[in-house]
Amino acid sequence: MHSVTAANAPAALGHYSHAIVSGGLVFVSGQLPINPESGEVEADTIEGQVACSLDNVSRILASAGSGMDRVVKATIFISDMSLFSRANAAYAAAFGEHRPARSAVPTLLLPRGALVEIEVIAEVTADA
Repeated sequence: MHSVTAANAPAALGHYSHAIVSGGLVFVSGQLPINPESGEVEADTIEGQVACSLDNVSRILASAGSGMDRVVKATIFISDMSLFSRANAAYAAAFGEHRPARSAVPTLLLPRGALVEIEVIAEVTADA
């Protein structure tokens, strides 16, 4: 087991790793829609926030020897379920034909006033 820190992803907001690789899988911590350079929430719309969160997930997966096409499970935490269909459309656009297992969890509040947070589990390559 080893931890992953992606230099091109936002710094962790607490005591956790960007990801942990164990047993051929990478477990990516929940990613907020934070711009890695500014440290601020990237967008005001749910579509923009989903895209930014998934960009951060993608950066971390790459650092772990994986990619979006290897995601087996995603969990989306969403602060307003009335935005779910729009979030789902943005998520589908990012994943294309790949359809990982997924859960959507309504939550009252997310850090930094974000509308969404996304965590994933993915396979890693044999040499990661």
